Amino acid sequence: MEIGNNPLLVEMHSLAREAGSSAELAPVKPQQDFSSFLSNAIDHVNGLQMNASDMATRLELGDSRVSLSDTMIAKEKAGVAFEATVQVRNKLVEAYKEIMNMPV
Repeated sequence: MEIGNNPLLVEMHSLAREAGSSAELAPVKPQQDFSSFLSNAIDHVNGLQMNASDMATRLELGDSRVSLSDTMIAKEKAGVAFEATVQVRNKLVEAYKEIMNMPV
């Protein structure tokens, strides 16, 4: 199964383009293993959070190149990405528990 044809992934990419995200997710290669994909996704979320934190610090220090609206948008993007990551983690834990409870 090729991950690139996943309707959820296509929808996520279209939403990222609509939101004007400059950091798009890299396309998943069929040979890429799940752990690499998950690690890249977590690194992307971490980057969003670091960027939002940096913008907030610069705004607090009075940097005129950073606006309040840009900072709030960066914070919201980081928050949404983090919430999505938590939901994925919850689904993975749920699937793991379900597999462990299967009779052998």
